[in-house]
Amino acid sequence: MHNPINEEKGNMHENCTATTAAYNDSVTTQNTSTILQCDQPGRAAYPLFILIYSILFLVGLILNSVILWFHCCRPQRNVSRSLMIFLKNLTAADLLLCLSLPLRIIHYATSSVTIHLIYCSFGASMLFLNMYGSIFFMGYIALNRYLKVVHPLRTCFLLTVRAACITSTTTWLLLLAAVMAYFIPLLKTYQRVKSADCSCEELHSQSVKLVYKAVHLCALVTFLLVFLSMLFSYYSVYHKVLQAQQRQPYCSSSKKLLRSRRKMLMLICIFCISFIPYHIVRLPFAFQQESNLAQSFYYPLQLTTMVSVLNVCLDPLVYYIFSKDFRDHLRLRLRNSRIISHKMNEDRRRSEHQQRTKDIKEEVSFSTTSRLGGNLDSEN
Repeated sequence: MHNPINEEKGNMHENCTATTAAYNDSVTTQNTSTILQCDQPGRAAYPLFILIYSILFLVGLILNSVILWFHCCRPQRNVSRSLMIFLKNLTAADLLLCLSLPLRIIHYATSSVTIHLIYCSFGASMLFLNMYGSIFFMGYIALNRYLKVVHPLRTCFLLTVRAACITSTTTWLLLLAAVMAYFIPLLKTYQRVKSADCSCEELHSQSVKLVYKAVHLCALVTFLLVFLSMLFSYYSVYHKVLQAQQRQPYCSSSKKLLRSRRKMLMLICIFCISFIPYHIVRLPFAFQQESNLAQSFYYPLQLTTMVSVLNVCLDPLVYYIFSKDFRDHLRLRLRNSRIISHKMNEDRRRSEHQQRTKDIKEEVSFSTTSRLGGNLDSEN
């Protein structure tokens, strides 16, 4: 017998089954769509990137390790203690950046998706942390010299060791907070990728993109403020030098001020070379991630990032300029090495001369013996 109730239940069961199947298909499609397939334009240049970053790593590690050894093992007498604290933090930032470069090298040398994720999260965070650490501490060094030269008679709190320690600690904490604001959401919400050819920005979810843009906008404002403060400091020192030269052009204080101005100029030149190209490219790129222009920024961004990493090799020059003890120690070492080299050359020449004299004597003795032997034979 035909039962309409059972037929209705059967139709409802078929509809539920069809709906469930359609839902599962849509979820599967949605999950599959989150696995991105990318085509990174610069893979052919990876061997060049590996070579450049390897050179920067080795040179930067050697230079900053030497400076760190000098910090720890040699007394500092001729440098203000507050300035020395900023120089130490600058060296620490460069050394940490050097130690993060092998991850960047491994990323370019392998196609591992896991390495790519670590590079885009930890590696990018380390680059940001130590780059802006260098920017801040170079700004603090310029401000320290400005206060020392332009306002030498004021007992300024900013020139004390306590102020330098508080400023350095606060700076690292602020930078660490900015890094964590990007690092933690990225690890929680990153987009899955099938290959390491995707750029780091393609891993970003919508929330991370907002944080990314906000962090880079704040970083640009910070960079501009530090740069303008350094220009103001140099202008003030330059004006002070001109006044001193007009009053007493040949006195020792005028010469000291002139050296301070040259040091400030060198600091600003290193700052501009290292960081201005990077910020010119980086901010437009941060706001063009979803446009068709994003790939056109690839090579300029890679080039300017390399130039900014070059800062780990240039900052030791800042230490050399501002630390008289380090200069004296380095000159003493070079002079001693020249003396030792000269002594070794003298010993070698003396040894060669003695050997030649000995050979000549042996030749003379041999020829004399030969002639005597010939004369005896002729007499016989």
